[in-house]
Amino acid sequence: MEQKIEVQDAPPKSVRIHKPDPSKSNNSYAPRDQIYVREVKGRVETLRRVLGFALMAAFALLPWLTWNGEQAILLDILDQKFRIFGLTLWPQDLTILAWIFMIGAFALFLVTTLYGRVWCGFTCPQTTWTFIFMWFERKIEGSRHQRMKLDARPMDFDKFWRKTAKHSAWLVVAVLTSMTFVGYFTDIRALFQEFFLWNSSAWATGCVLFFTFATYGNAGWMREIMCTHICPYARFQSAMFDKDTFIVAYDEKRGEPRGPRKRKADLDEVGLGHCIDCQLCVQVCPTGIDIRNGLQYECINCGACIDACDGVMDKMNYPRKLISFTTENQLEGKRTKLFRFKSVGYGLALTVLTGLLVLDILLRIPLEFDVIRDRNSLFRENQQGYIENVYTLRVINKSQEAQIYTLSAQAEGVEDLQWHGPTEITLEGGSTETIPISLAIDPYFLDTPMKEVTFTVQSINEERVNMTVESNFIYR
Repeated sequence: MEQKIEVQDAPPKSVRIHKPDPSKSNNSYAPRDQIYVREVKGRVETLRRVLGFALMAAFALLPWLTWNGEQAILLDILDQKFRIFGLTLWPQDLTILAWIFMIGAFALFLVTTLYGRVWCGFTCPQTTWTFIFMWFERKIEGSRHQRMKLDARPMDFDKFWRKTAKHSAWLVVAVLTSMTFVGYFTDIRALFQEFFLWNSSAWATGCVLFFTFATYGNAGWMREIMCTHICPYARFQSAMFDKDTFIVAYDEKRGEPRGPRKRKADLDEVGLGHCIDCQLCVQVCPTGIDIRNGLQYECINCGACIDACDGVMDKMNYPRKLISFTTENQLEGKRTKLFRFKSVGYGLALTVLTGLLVLDILLRIPLEFDVIRDRNSLFRENQQGYIENVYTLRVINKSQEAQIYTLSAQAEGVEDLQWHGPTEITLEGGSTETIPISLAIDPYFLDTPMKEVTFTVQSINEERVNMTVESNFIYR
């Protein structure tokens, strides 16, 4: 039995149409407030500068080093050859690159689990280059207060030349950074000579210009936007945090209630905590957050607010570490556990992956050998009446030193296997050679239409460097 639902018609006049009120809508885009970062000095800032300088020096100098007369680190993508000091990696060595990437990932996970976002605050290229650009900004335009006044006043000659000098310095740093980075993927000496003479390749020129624009835009203009909106690390870091993770945190129990007071005021009488609400922790923060509001994903653990707060505590004769690297358990008066399931798990995984990487490198044979059988002609009979097959041998010297190799072949049950072609070749380090050869077998030994042949390449310099490849010898 069908059941029908009666539908009652609604007269048009009973339907109320709500039209938007133009006076209450605002479709204008509200850009971010510009952050004027205040300069800060202290032990954490000194540590960050030392680490940043060391990493910058390593980044700038490594591509200029030589090894056996060649660039020590050269990641040649076009030739599919990665040279890292005495190690040359080819596409066939994908496992080594995979181990390196996994070790880097688990090392980042372990450090984050133990010490929070110290990578972001102390070693991330975005942070390092942002602070370099801000250093030029302070030297040219002045302190935080002076920069705010400079931006607020109309354009004049003083403002024009300061802005021009600042952006020129940024562009110089961006160009040098870009050329150094591209120098890891091409001959850096030739790049520096050819680029400024307008003789560099279109590929090299395009990459230098692209990374110049990226460095100038990221460190000069976007800055904290890269950390808060674009970088995925800020989003998934919370999955690795727990109450035993060291973070930059504000001691609310000790600091609240906050408020201004005289330096010699009795805290019990004024009813205030140690925080004088000076806002310096906010002014020195490169992402513009107030650390007193608790843990926030925008915090990059640079520790600038720690130095600013410690300086105020010293002036007020209060104990330091109102803001410090601490854990939630320490703030609650509990013991912090460094060895816990998560950190131990990451540590074990990192140890195993490192061991596998070392083992892979030690057992790696710096040789690649391929045999390609000629498919245009399955077989042919030579003047002696022997059956002949043609092959192409491809030998790659994956080391960085010249090697002498012997080539040979054998087939089971064949006493008279004739080899037509070179039996010894010399290859320079990191080079490839293709050798056409042919094998001839007396038909007396060919009792089947197809016989298996084993090719062997052996290094004369190193006995352990050898490789065998199996192929087929076709008779009919």
